[in-house]
Amino acid sequence: MKRLLIFGYGYTARALAIRLRAEGWEVRGTTRDGRDSLQWPGTDMTEHLDWASHLLISIAPRAEGDPVLNAYAEQLKSAKFDWVGYLSTTAVYGDHDGGWVDEDTPLTPATQRGKWRVAAEEGWAEIDLPLHIFRLAGIYGPGRGPFAKVRAGTARRIVKPNQLFSRIHVDDIVRTLAASIARPNPGQSYNVCDDEPAPPEDVLALAAEMLDLPAPPAEDFATAEMTPMARSFYAESKRVRNDRIKDELGVRLTYPTYREGLAALLDES
Repeated sequence: MKRLLIFGYGYTARALAIRLRAEGWEVRGTTRDGRDSLQWPGTDMTEHLDWASHLLISIAPRAEGDPVLNAYAEQLKSAKFDWVGYLSTTAVYGDHDGGWVDEDTPLTPATQRGKWRVAAEEGWAEIDLPLHIFRLAGIYGPGRGPFAKVRAGTARRIVKPNQLFSRIHVDDIVRTLAASIARPNPGQSYNVCDDEPAPPEDVLALAAEMLDLPAPPAEDFATAEMTPMARSFYAESKRVRNDRIKDELGVRLTYPTYREGLAALLDES
């Protein structure tokens, strides 16, 4: 029996669980409130770590470090897993002024969140585990897209010259994780993103066009009112290459650009 334990049973992890359960897997996951899951912190996870054949970490690190490593590093050192996945972020690469990065690009994060991620990646890599790191671009999918805000009139087209983001549909993340589980390569890292980095204002403009609504008015980044967290997302601009998931794992993206992804979301809604 294949048994997956997930720390951080959130949006992406639940999508993976649906696929694996359909294939006969047993899946357990943790959330802070314990709703349809194990409550953690609050549950001793020792027994569940022993139970699992596969492990997925989908919890963001904090200033004090990675919470799973902080709690269970010693037990993990003697664990026997067939596959371990760590969901990281492309923020580890920092700002490249719109230039291309790949998995061999030095990690030079520009934000505190990115620095915590680099530290977490390094912490997991220090343990002798069959570790696979997945650096995710901006995630969208059912229930997480631009249409609701465009319809409500709350979408904002923040314009910053040469600002480029990479994105990935949740279904293509699941496809990548499943491909890695089927073809493990411990120690490898993967960029998980689509084929077309694009300015965020272009995505919102297309969403409005697909709804036959006017595009949200453009706002200059330099003068726009934004929270520090929202502004931090604009501190980095880069194009992220995804060749490795295609060449090594054989992944063929269902949504190679945001255009196909938005079209699918609109059809589903």
